[in-house]
Amino acid sequence: MSKRGRKKGSSGEVSRALLLNMAVEEFALNGYHETKISTIVERAGVTQKTFYLYFNSKEAIFQELITKFREKLSTIVSESRLEATMDKSDIVNKLFKMLQFFAENSYLTQIGFYLSEESIEIKKQLLEQISNYLNAGAKGGYFRSNVDMDFVAESLLGMIERLTQTQLFSGLKGPQQLAEEIAMVVLKGIASREKEQIQ
Repeated sequence: MSKRGRKKGSSGEVSRALLLNMAVEEFALNGYHETKISTIVERAGVTQKTFYLYFNSKEAIFQELITKFREKLSTIVSESRLEATMDKSDIVNKLFKMLQFFAENSYLTQIGFYLSEESIEIKKQLLEQISNYLNAGAKGGYFRSNVDMDFVAESLLGMIERLTQTQLFSGLKGPQQLAEEIAMVVLKGIASREKEQIQ
């Protein structure tokens, strides 16, 4: 038993997980300021006293969700380095993993990638990682050396950010299809073979 009389172990972990699950949905749907602890605990089926066993405040649970998103996204991108030996299917797979994470964690993505003040810094960090990987690919001979990879990285991030909202979250396209189409545009462009020389 803990000092507060609550059993440690699985029941506590379940309560904490329930609070996080209800909080991520409330924050994503209603925003930080409109979300109330009373609503979170009511939906989780616990008391406010239980909430304060695990989180000091509404800000504390919100920050934990942002940290969770940031760490998972960073891990996915870090494991997705573009090497000189990669082909299109490898790049599609890397994009797919990121988009699949967004799709499977849409509420968390709404908070970490769009709603929080930290989203600007998170996207800045992601941009730097993408840029580093693309520049490494260019040096390895995978990409054309006369292309500004920092510009490509910003374009790619813009596509991911926008299309996640309009195509992925709306259900118009799944992670695999979206990854394939983004890769096609970035790697091959949109000009037809007959009209490659655009004046």
